[in-house]
Amino acid sequence: MDARWTQQFEDFGADPLLAHASLSTLRAPLRRIDGIGESPTRIREQLRTQVASMTPRCPGVYGMIDALGRLVYVGKSKSLRNRLLSYFLPGSRDEKAGKIVEMARSIVWESQPSEFAALLREQYLIRTWQPTLNVVGMPNRRQAAYLCLGRGPAEQLYISRQFDPVASACQGPFFGSGQLQRAVEILNRHFKLRDCSQKTTTRLTDQLTLFVIEARAGCLRAELGTCIAPCLPNASRAKYVAQEKTARLFLSGEPTDIVARLETEMCRAAAGQHFERAARLREDMRIMKWLIGKLAQHRKARESAPQIYWQTSDVSEQVDAPKTSSPGILYLMRHGGVEFAVACPSTEREWRSCRKAISDWYRSKKEFRSEYLRSSDSLGLVATWFQKNPASRKRVITLSSVDEIPKTWKDTSTKWMGATRQRS
Repeated sequence: MDARWTQQFEDFGADPLLAHASLSTLRAPLRRIDGIGESPTRIREQLRTQVASMTPRCPGVYGMIDALGRLVYVGKSKSLRNRLLSYFLPGSRDEKAGKIVEMARSIVWESQPSEFAALLREQYLIRTWQPTLNVVGMPNRRQAAYLCLGRGPAEQLYISRQFDPVASACQGPFFGSGQLQRAVEILNRHFKLRDCSQKTTTRLTDQLTLFVIEARAGCLRAELGTCIAPCLPNASRAKYVAQEKTARLFLSGEPTDIVARLETEMCRAAAGQHFERAARLREDMRIMKWLIGKLAQHRKARESAPQIYWQTSDVSEQVDAPKTSSPGILYLMRHGGVEFAVACPSTEREWRSCRKAISDWYRSKKEFRSEYLRSSDSLGLVATWFQKNPASRKRVITLSSVDEIPKTWKDTSTKWMGATRQRS
């Protein structure tokens, strides 16, 4: 998806995790304050005064709008008022915050039912809008990237900034595009897949040619033996497809001997006193160990059973927060990430609707359903959340089958939800 920060901002757009009808009461409207005038000092003072008087002390997300009406920054906080007021403190403003306030002419915010919900919403907004100060203005922030296999007829490994639904295999997100790019070079060489442009003509065949025509590969990799060279007329389709399959298994988390081969080459280079090459191979080993570890984590997440995370609402405990009677939200998670959400019910009638939504989601694991988010998008965020909040794991329910979902609200509240309350 191309960056949208250059567009005129109107609103954040719908929250896909609050799409279910049971969560309609939690869909907070977008609030906005504006600074008017030509003096930056006057504008900042206006914004600070309005933040102090209008912003609630509750979890939520916020955005900064510049003089051209563009959304240039998105953030989140478990207390919107405290976070936004911190931008206007003269003695504690760092370089990044100073640049954000300097560009801001308007501030928008949207309340969220919990800090966890604010985290998910912030991630969605950043990926949708790609505000300039969330990337360029934050040197310590790294963009997500996906490792893909595709672009046939002779497939290759490549990097995509967004999930590529056309690719035959797509793993991620990963953070660290520099080392991921180097990993792609190593893997294409290891599996002898091409790394040339899509415009390069491929001539894969398993048939003998009638005439012997001399042809040259488009690069030196064919002569070095690191590419099957599908650009040559005598390249074997069966051999190339076999290498594609091996690469696909690697992306799925299957073990490989690539690290051992790199280590052997490194030792050989060191023994021959080719120390620069040995140092490069040692760095390649480090990168591949990093990637293999990440792929193993993704495979573990994919193989995990579906789970339901009961997240209680934080807003009722906050001053000036929107009042709600909701007992919380049930986040439906698969492969380690959040795919859907429904409101935690409090009556038998509400539970019947909730149970149907959970059952439909559980049975949809082999289907494509547009209302469900990709679990891979929030995999890293969810893992980090539970690492920082280990007590939250006590409110996670694992489902091995759809039959484990209680049929009545009484059974749910006493046996199912009651067990999580006791663990908490």
